[in-house]
Amino acid sequence: MHSTAAPPSSYLNSLLRKSNTPLLPLQCALRSDPVNFPNGIGSSRSDWQSSCAILSSKILSLDQAGASAVNGHSSAPSSGGSDLLGLVPNKSDAAGGGNAETGIVPAQPKPLTIADLSPAPLHGSRLRVAYQGVPGAYSEAAAAKAFPNCEAIPCDQFEVAFQSVELWIADRAVLPVENSLGGSIHRNYDLMLRHRLHVVGEVQLPVHHCLLALPGTRPEYLTRVISHPQALAQCEHTLTKLAPQAAREAVDDTAGAAEYIATNNLWDTGAIASSRAAELYGLEVLADGIQDDSSNMTRFVMLAREPVIPRIDRPFKTSIVFAHDNGTSALFKVLSAFAFRNISLTKIESRPHRNKPIRVVDGADTGTAKHFEYLFYVDFEASMAEVRAQNALADVQEFTSFLRVLGSYPMDMTPWSPCCSSSPPSSSSCCSNPQDRHN
Repeated sequence: MHSTAAPPSSYLNSLLRKSNTPLLPLQCALRSDPVNFPNGIGSSRSDWQSSCAILSSKILSLDQAGASAVNGHSSAPSSGGSDLLGLVPNKSDAAGGGNAETGIVPAQPKPLTIADLSPAPLHGSRLRVAYQGVPGAYSEAAAAKAFPNCEAIPCDQFEVAFQSVELWIADRAVLPVENSLGGSIHRNYDLMLRHRLHVVGEVQLPVHHCLLALPGTRPEYLTRVISHPQALAQCEHTLTKLAPQAAREAVDDTAGAAEYIATNNLWDTGAIASSRAAELYGLEVLADGIQDDSSNMTRFVMLAREPVIPRIDRPFKTSIVFAHDNGTSALFKVLSAFAFRNISLTKIESRPHRNKPIRVVDGADTGTAKHFEYLFYVDFEASMAEVRAQNALADVQEFTSFLRVLGSYPMDMTPWSPCCSSSPPSSSSCCSNPQDRHN
């Protein structure tokens, strides 16, 4: 009798696909080492972080879920080790936009959902970059600027974009973190802390809004205008002049609004989106550049499974997140560590401390006082390869109970150009960023 080894799960799944048998969920195997490697990375290029003074045994991990092993690759599901991942086969028509449809709307790639997370594709293909939205979204243009000639992978949620990189479906993710008018995208800040990806670059994209509708429609005939809430707010004054009678209605994203109008043949509805969305979905640009502020810009971060090696031969930026036990009273001491070394802060953002949202203080005269606890996200202009940055974070550690380096990466130094907000993914002219191609 010959003994045979148990076939791998990927082989079993392939047999189940051929036999049209429903796929069984695969239980993730857990691996956790929160002491030596709190960021979930224990080898290769990320070891430079563990050697810094800031990453010592004092650092506590907010996420104790560890990393999951799926098909031989590491990942970190946000909901812990009890997750069941139903593995499904790759859709052969994903790159070509699915089945061809009749009408004015060309077929576009279907956004990834959680059900689409599948085994890792073969090596040697183009760089795959995940973004949230549908083709024609500003995030797609940001992915094209960050990684020219990449294979852009649309995702229906920010969470799916994170997981697609962790599960090796995509090589990078490009996600927005702040807008010059609308402020921070808090959801992505929370997800960066929950997941174990590294910031490896940034992209600043000018936002160029257009009023779109079906061909032949006039602005005075519109009864409503749909778009992302921030896009509606950024075009409020101009839109009132163009179509004062139109009601405003918020949807998930700008390009999705254009797709919805074209798919449902809505002659009385307009959308605020990019000119590229008009080309993709057969719409007409009724008004170009309708944003109230011409300097409207969105900042995106590029995420990867491993960090880039910090350097000192080009401008670098470092992003960190920390918390401290003494509430906001110790914030001045933390920030002074950067001021004493002439390190410029480009951003500071506070978010609720989900693991410890309230701190109770007993008062002698007034009873019990309750204070909110916060996590602080800070971006500063320095590379982790610089001694002053390492010393600054060593001082920060003295006043913090939790500290994590999200990434040290090259700054986006490309000139401001409005064309970058509407260029196709294959464009590599004004939107290409040579300093990011090494990431």
